[in-house]
Amino acid sequence: MTQPTSAPALRMGPLEWLLLIILSVLWGGSFFFNKLTVAEWPPFAVVQVRVGLAALALLLVVRIAGQSMAVGRELWLAFFGMGILNNLIPFSLFLWGQQQIASGLASILNATTPIFAVLVMHCFGNEKATGLKLGGVLAGLVGVAILMGPDALSGLGSNLAAQIACILAAVSYAFSGLLGRRFRGVSPLVAATGQLSASTVMMIPIVFVMHPPWTLPVPSQTAFLALVGLALISTALAYLLFFRIMRAAGPSNVMLVTFLIPVSAILLGSGLLGEDLLPRHFAGMAAIFVGLALIDGRIVRIGQPRPAPTA
Repeated sequence: MTQPTSAPALRMGPLEWLLLIILSVLWGGSFFFNKLTVAEWPPFAVVQVRVGLAALALLLVVRIAGQSMAVGRELWLAFFGMGILNNLIPFSLFLWGQQQIASGLASILNATTPIFAVLVMHCFGNEKATGLKLGGVLAGLVGVAILMGPDALSGLGSNLAAQIACILAAVSYAFSGLLGRRFRGVSPLVAATGQLSASTVMMIPIVFVMHPPWTLPVPSQTAFLALVGLALISTALAYLLFFRIMRAAGPSNVMLVTFLIPVSAILLGSGLLGEDLLPRHFAGMAAIFVGLALIDGRIVRIGQPRPAPTA
């Protein structure tokens, strides 16, 4: 009698690590685009254009690729749930929180997402938290704190409501990973398009109440190009990679991108804007890479004897 084969373990292979780095660059670039857009438009209007234009672009790609969004009522409900947990709640909480606390502190609070993701998947999913993984997550979080510097931590303890809002946003991201397991058999293109389409529909009444479109100024050419870049590069393309990594490596692994986003943002700032790289930046990046290596586990397993094959 043959034994049933178990499902393949969800692990980060070389391709997934490469895609995670690319994803961090795409989302790290969103800080640059955001700085240009929110100077002229209110945040919720920027979010609406960001998800709406990204959804339209991906719907066109779906049609060209010959795929279909007729995936059934149950999956569309999951898309709306994912849109709430992965877009509406965290976008809104971070936008509100960042109006009161420094962006560096917000980045550190955002980097708590993998901790919550590991805990959520341990309690409600099928990805058990090992000591090695928890140690790697904590090392990565310390690395982000070092990377952002003491100034980012100086506001810790003040504006408590804003900090709690950012932490709740990280928790929301973690639970979105739990819901994202439903898309294991779904094309990343369809999953990304469904989530962004659902988010667009839900954002419409919010924007009409808070920032009616006819009251918004015509954006400058710079802001317009930044909006396009934010939608097509940092949203449409980014979510294609997000769902591709999630399908292959699981929710808690894809959330590791929050450790790499500050690294990408700082390196982009150095390369594009001429900002200085300080010793703490290199120390923080080193701690982050140690944490990622511990989570990956391959370095620790080098030299360990392989289990003997069973008959």
